[in-house]
Amino acid sequence: MFTTSTQIRFAHVDAAAIVFYPRYFEMLNAAVEDWFAAMEHDFRKLHVEKGIGTPTVKLETEFLSPSELGEMLVIEIDPQHVGRSSCTFTYLFTGGGRDRLRGQATIVCMDLVAQRSVPWPDPLRERIVALGAEARV
Repeated sequence: MFTTSTQIRFAHVDAAAIVFYPRYFEMLNAAVEDWFAAMEHDFRKLHVEKGIGTPTVKLETEFLSPSELGEMLVIEIDPQHVGRSSCTFTYLFTGGGRDRLRGQATIVCMDLVAQRSVPWPDPLRERIVALGAEARV
């Protein structure tokens, strides 16, 4: 499982000082970017140098408890299934002893020029699988 954290900033909240729900998806995308960097496949290397993107193709979310300006959230990403060109993972945002949201997402390894799915590069695939001890290949 990969874990990172983020602070709720003014740009994340609405007039009630709670997170405006689409901002969670921006935070999730940032967490995925952190995850890939931790696997030594940062987005610059993938997108700019190798021409590979990782678009989200499926996203399910359950909002459990609001998050407020200034709070720190911990974000966990846990790979569940790694396919030829896809990866399905669960995610959980927590803070202050409460679960804030949880869900499941699927990303796909994509050739940015051809705009088609391609197999995960072997070194990256191995790192994703190693991270998710229970990941089914």
